[in-house]
Amino acid sequence: EGMALPQRIVSASEKICMDWQQRQRAGAGLFNLGNTCYVNVILQCLTYTPPLANYLLSSKHSQSCQQQGFCMMCTMEAHVRKVLCSSASAILPGAVLRDLKFIGEEFEYGRQENAYEFLRCTLSAMHRACLRGSSDLDDSSQQTTIVHQIFGGFMKYTVTCLSCQAVVASYKAFLDVSLDIRAASSLTTVLEDCVKPKQLDQKECFRCSKCKKKAAASKKATVHRAPRVLTLCLERADQWTGTKISKFVEYPEYLDLRPYMSDTSGEPLLCSLYAIVVHSGDTCLEGHFLCYTKASNGLWYKMDDESVDNCDIHTVLGQQAYLLFYAR
Repeated sequence: EGMALPQRIVSASEKICMDWQQRQRAGAGLFNLGNTCYVNVILQCLTYTPPLANYLLSSKHSQSCQQQGFCMMCTMEAHVRKVLCSSASAILPGAVLRDLKFIGEEFEYGRQENAYEFLRCTLSAMHRACLRGSSDLDDSSQQTTIVHQIFGGFMKYTVTCLSCQAVVASYKAFLDVSLDIRAASSLTTVLEDCVKPKQLDQKECFRCSKCKKKAAASKKATVHRAPRVLTLCLERADQWTGTKISKFVEYPEYLDLRPYMSDTSGEPLLCSLYAIVVHSGDTCLEGHFLCYTKASNGLWYKMDDESVDNCDIHTVLGQQAYLLFYAR
């Protein structure tokens, strides 16, 4: 519906298995080498993302990888295997830290960075690794890598001319969604607000292609195609003042995406929470990141650098979450 079909599929979606292939307790913790907690939390959340871990543990990428030098997929494959199969209580994510500059130019070893930015750069680096050797791919085909097949979805933006009611639709791929929580008390109220039509500011002059007038218009955003893994960032840095928004925003263990879809009819589209990242500290530029993840045995663990401890779902749901990971 209005979206270009890919001319080529880079990674077939049949390869994706949403359920863990093997069940075990949580693996190793990760040593902090000085301000590397932002790296550790993202590596742990990705390690416990079932479809990604299943794919990496199958060695499908490394078996066919021709890349000389740095490859983020091969790096992640080796890391996940080491975490889940090591008998040590903690390991050093040495390969990732050594190649930080290849993951994102802005990352500097020893300096505190933002976990959300590291997540985005890591997924982008993995995506690029999957495209190596595939030249001349159209945009739609590029969005069929294993990274997009797991984390990718599509937003639909509809602009309605309030003069003649003509509707213009456009689509945009996403790997994560960032949410403004300033006026919200719960995740569902934030999402409800996101999909409400909003009148365009007079400055955003809209010329209707049907009635040819500069007219008032409303814009609406909906999830057109839901990702298998939904990653949400609850923006905790106030964009005007830069201060940290330290408040509790309620989020559920199970989230139904159906009310926020372009097509709200049909079966519920249930997602289950499996990881969260928490930032502790007074400002967004300093402090500490830790995470809570659900291992393949179905139990939750608090992961704070090298320490990995059992916890319960009530503890998980009571945090000032910064990043939320939900799987279909």
